[in-house]
Amino acid sequence: MNRTEHGAQLKRAHNCCQAVLLAYEDLLPYDKEALLILGSTFGSGMGGMMGTCGALVGAEMVLGLLSQKTAGMNGMSRRLFQRFEEKCGASRCIDLKGVLTGRMLCSCEDCVKRAIEAVEAVRS
Repeated sequence: MNRTEHGAQLKRAHNCCQAVLLAYEDLLPYDKEALLILGSTFGSGMGGMMGTCGALVGAEMVLGLLSQKTAGMNGMSRRLFQRFEEKCGASRCIDLKGVLTGRMLCSCEDCVKRAIEAVEAVRS
């Protein structure tokens, strides 16, 4: 199973941020419990759907952890964000779920997949 599909499968038992983090557990310097704690507050995106999608937050965390850099990541972060928005149509959870419009742009499972795909694209 590839990383993208693994992340989608993880989403069935975890929030979006946790699913993305756990999809990279084999490459990250933290164990499963630490990753679950790190992503625990990003269920329903930041601020309870009002802010950035939790899957995108998780992808940004993964990007930073894999780079092992303490600065200079703005360009990669911007590319990841733009790629995610291009594939999903938005970056805020409330917009992705269509809460205000009644039109869902991207399911949570698809957000997890697109976030992982964005990490992979930016890393290569």
